[in-house]
Amino acid sequence: MTSATALIVGAGQGLSAALARRLAARGYALVLAARDPSDLAPLAAETGARTVACDASDRADMARLFAEVDTTGTPLEVAVYNPSARIRGPIEELDTEAVEKAVMVTSYGAFLMANLASQRMLKEGKGALLFTGASAGVKGFANSSVFAMGKFGLRGLAQSLARELHPKGIHVGHFVIDGGIARADEANEDDSRLDPEGIADSYMAFLDQPRSAWAWEIELRPWTERF
Repeated sequence: MTSATALIVGAGQGLSAALARRLAARGYALVLAARDPSDLAPLAAETGARTVACDASDRADMARLFAEVDTTGTPLEVAVYNPSARIRGPIEELDTEAVEKAVMVTSYGAFLMANLASQRMLKEGKGALLFTGASAGVKGFANSSVFAMGKFGLRGLAQSLARELHPKGIHVGHFVIDGGIARADEANEDDSRLDPEGIADSYMAFLDQPRSAWAWEIELRPWTERF
């Protein structure tokens, strides 16, 4: 059993819940952060997690979140970043203020988490930073320039951090989720959509990689998804 803390930023149902259960089963003290954590009460009760209200793109909110992380009594060993914001539309019609907010959530918030988490992990000489990416981080689609900006930025951040932090004992992972994720209430008998439980298994397998063979990026897609 682990004696350490795991943080999930942008926690919710689906992937976050599946990850929380697996991390709790390994003995991690869990901190779950979300804009509105009220919906997380059942999950928190199940996993023993603390919940924190947090806007991931806000520096003060993130500082308060990590101050809460510091009170768990165990070192931070895993930090997961899930938030993103998607705005669709022709470039000439996009609301520039909304675009700014979206990019701040998708990539700047990830930087904030990495900045604050690495300060703590480097003191221990170990840890893992995991970032949830998307198809848009490797291929930009028409009328989806904002999501592509944010996810390309996230991927660039993760790639740079892997080169910087791997030699210092911090495992960095970027997960390209290339396909739709099935909802809990959605039939998925043909596995044509990504199962959150399956994605979570891949995250945990990533954490178990020996440092002699660390990956920095894994691409996940249903077996029916086109390349």
